[in-house]
Amino acid sequence: MTFETLGLHEVLLKSLTDSGYENPTEVQAQTIPPALEGQDLRVCSNTGSGKTAAFVLPALQRVLAARQDPTKRRPKGAVSGPRILVLAPTRELALQVSKAASTYGNHVTGLKVATVVGGVPYGAQLQALRGQLDMLIATPGRLIDHLESGKANLSQVEMLILDEADRMLDMGFIEDIERIAAALPESRQTVMVSATFAGQVGRLADQILRDDALRIEITSHTDTHDNIEQQLLWADSLDHKAALLERLLTERDMQQAVVFTSTQRDADELAAHLYDLGHAVAPLHGGMPQGRRTRTLMALRRGELRILVATDVAARGIDVPTISHVINFGLPMKAEDYVHRIGRTGRAGRSGKAVTLAERRDVSMIRRIQQFTTQAIPVTVLEGLEPERPAPDMSMRSGPRRDMGHPGRRAAPGGRGGPRGYEGDRRDSRGDAPAGFRPEGHRGPRPGHQPGGFGAPSRPAFGDRPRSAHPSAGGRPRPERAR
Repeated sequence: MTFETLGLHEVLLKSLTDSGYENPTEVQAQTIPPALEGQDLRVCSNTGSGKTAAFVLPALQRVLAARQDPTKRRPKGAVSGPRILVLAPTRELALQVSKAASTYGNHVTGLKVATVVGGVPYGAQLQALRGQLDMLIATPGRLIDHLESGKANLSQVEMLILDEADRMLDMGFIEDIERIAAALPESRQTVMVSATFAGQVGRLADQILRDDALRIEITSHTDTHDNIEQQLLWADSLDHKAALLERLLTERDMQQAVVFTSTQRDADELAAHLYDLGHAVAPLHGGMPQGRRTRTLMALRRGELRILVATDVAARGIDVPTISHVINFGLPMKAEDYVHRIGRTGRAGRSGKAVTLAERRDVSMIRRIQQFTTQAIPVTVLEGLEPERPAPDMSMRSGPRRDMGHPGRRAAPGGRGGPRGYEGDRRDSRGDAPAGFRPEGHRGPRPGHQPGGFGAPSRPAFGDRPRSAHPSAGGRPRPERAR
C-alpha cells in the first residue's frame, strides 16, 4: 500500500515525497481513509507508530477541502477561528504536532498554524488568535485561559483531535477537555488517540464521540518492541548505579541517550554530575522555563547534546531518531510510563536499547512493569561492575507482591521504596527558576563541589525520598493545570 492509494491530495503527497516517506505505517493505513470520510475515531496506538501523521494528514486535507467549498470561504481580513483543533498534554508534544503540520503542509499555500502552550507570553498567542487560522494546536490549560478571556473563537472548528488522551486525563485535564468540547460545534468530527481506552478514557470517548465511532487498535501495552533490546541491571547502591550509568554512556554504540529520573530535582542534579564528568548533557523537566526547554530540544536534534536527563512529563513527544539508548535511572511512577519511556528509542524503524537500573527497593515496580507488559525484562551484568548481592527472583507471577526489602509490611508512602507522587508540571511557572537551575553556557566546576556528589553526606541520595511524593495522610493532591 502507498500513500497514493489512501486518497490524499496531491499537494500532501508532494510534501510526503519531499520528506522521504514512501509507504504508510499500519496506523496510517487504517486511520487515514476513515478520517478522510469524516468518521469519528478511537485510535489505540503506541508511540513511534506514525500516529501523528495519521491525524495531521486528514486534518490538512480538510483544510484544503474547505478552501474549495464556496460555503466555507472566509472574507479577507475577517477574524475567524480555526477549522482544526488539536489538544496535546504537553508543550513538547504540541510543538511536535505543529512541526508535523508544517512539514506535511509545506505545499499548502498560506497555511496558518498556531501553537498555544504555557511558558510563552500571551501577547504573541493573542496576535495569532486574531488572524484567520487553519489549525490550532494547544495544551488544554492555556486554551482554557484564552477561552475564559474571550480571545479564542472555537465556533468554526470542524475537526477536534485529542492526542495522547490517556496522558491528558492522567494530568487532570478531564474537566478542561469537557469544557473545550462543549464550546465546539456538535457537527464536528472527533478523533481520539490514546494508548488505552479503558476506564476514564473510555468514558470520555463515549461522551464526546458519536455512537458510530470507529475503533482502530494497532497495538497494546503488550507490544514486544522487537526492535528495542531491553535490559535490567541490578545495583547494590546509588554509587553502584551511578557507575553502571557511566559505563553505559561510554559504550561505543551509544549515539544519544535519554536518562530518566523520578523528580525534577534529580534531573538537575544528575545532569550536573554528568556535566562535571565531561558529557554533553542537559536536563529537561517541567520546572524549566519554556524557552530553555525549546532550546534544549533543538540542541538535542542538532546533535549538540549527547545526553538528555528528563522526567516523564517533559520527555513526552520527543521524536529524535538518533536516540539509541533509554536509561531508567529512576523508575517511573506507573508501569505504563515504562512503555512510553522506552518508546523514545527505536523510532523510524531503527533499533534501540532500553536499560533499567534498579535497586532492591524497586522490586515491586519491576514486577508491575513485567505484569503490565506481560514480558520479563532480561537481567544482565556489566563486566567489572557485577552486583555483590544475588539478583532477586523476578519470575512472572500473578497477584500482588511485597517489596523484597520489607517482608510482611508495605513501604511507607512517600518514603524509601514507597510510591512516587505525580510530578506533573506543577513547578512550572513562567520566569521562576526551578530548584537546581543552572545557567546555560559554559561553566567550570562549582566551588567546593564534589564531582558526582554520589555518596556525599550532604547530598540526598536519588530516590531516598521523592520530592513530589504526596503526604502519607489524605489523598493525592490534584496536579495544577500545565498552562
